[in-house]
Amino acid sequence: MKNGESVKKYIEEHWRETIRFNKDDINTLIGLPHPYSVSGFGDVFQEMYYWGTYFTNIGLILSGRVEQAKNNVDNMVYLINRFGFVPNSNRTWGLTRSQPPFLSQMVRDIFNITNDINWLSECYNALKKEYNFWQNERITDCGLNRYSGYYPDTAFLCGRLCARFKMEPPEDKELIEEYAKSFHSGCESGWDFSSRTGLFQHHYAWLCLNSLLYGIEKNMEYFSTKLNKCEEAIWQQRADRRKTLMNETMWNESVGAFCDYNFVEKKTSDLISLAMLYPLFVGLADEKQASKTVENLTKLEFRYGLVCSENKEELYNLQWDYPHAWPPLQLISIKALLRYGYTEQAKRIAQKYLEVADLNFEKYGCLWEKYNGVDGEVSVTKEYKTPPMMGWSAAVYLYCDSIKKQDRTLP
Repeated sequence: MKNGESVKKYIEEHWRETIRFNKDDINTLIGLPHPYSVSGFGDVFQEMYYWGTYFTNIGLILSGRVEQAKNNVDNMVYLINRFGFVPNSNRTWGLTRSQPPFLSQMVRDIFNITNDINWLSECYNALKKEYNFWQNERITDCGLNRYSGYYPDTAFLCGRLCARFKMEPPEDKELIEEYAKSFHSGCESGWDFSSRTGLFQHHYAWLCLNSLLYGIEKNMEYFSTKLNKCEEAIWQQRADRRKTLMNETMWNESVGAFCDYNFVEKKTSDLISLAMLYPLFVGLADEKQASKTVENLTKLEFRYGLVCSENKEELYNLQWDYPHAWPPLQLISIKALLRYGYTEQAKRIAQKYLEVADLNFEKYGCLWEKYNGVDGEVSVTKEYKTPPMMGWSAAVYLYCDSIKKQDRTLP
């Protein structure tokens, strides 16, 4: 059996091991009304995580498990109706923050298959609540949004941030408070942690977040049309306003890419990262911006895939920096490239992910959370031990395999 076939057989045999069903709240676990997907095995990642589920759902759909993908979305709708937002995970400690808002895209992926108008109507109402959470709780004076969160023990969070950044905790109370806020911002971003926004992550309007919020606005415009809500103009106006603000503050002409914006210092970052592809992923970039962005891929593309950010001496060497190649960012990048017609580049990146996954599957007999894009090994960081994984690692494998086969039914 060829290695690629072995990996696909492994994925097919292990999907059922990633399904959990607990209706009742038990200790820190928040009960959910439908079976839900987890990403890991054993004691690792045994909760449903928000943004990781977007990628998992793609794999489930490609495997013919649309009903389970729908279950995951229905669970998130339940969480929104119960808590007002989608928590980081279905744990009580996950209630302190959310994660990158991919739910509207999950809804669209499933609606494209089922065309269930009644279901879409329920999702639409929940998505409105989620959108209001981001606009009310995460808005900044510049008109764009940031990541944040809340946890009363600021000294504890400050200590955790300093440990990640390999520095001694400060004694100054104001700085302790700032570092605690920064920790929450990084955790909510999903990129916990990276050099993109440095030590003061809560001072930034994050490029990935605002791109996804633009995506919500465009998806809601589409959903409104399907549901005859007559709210298309409202959503279009919101999307147009965000697009204007992002072009004004996040497009860095000198580097030829979108970057994060420090709204405290009123300064656009100049660090090239894979976040630059999010505006392409949601269709915000114009053709000229897309072309310049793709030119910058040479700074991030290596033998075994796209690394998180360019290699600079001032980086903190965190797990969402160079040389780490994360499966979800490969998929975002591939979808972004395909959306703007860069098919050759998309297929090349897809092939690289298949190769690095095959290489390590042959060695270890499993898939992994992340890989080293430069040397092709399982990516190792000092932050925590890299775990074996299904979730996005399996889903992205199936997606890349479909790209190779030019499957036009991709979610």
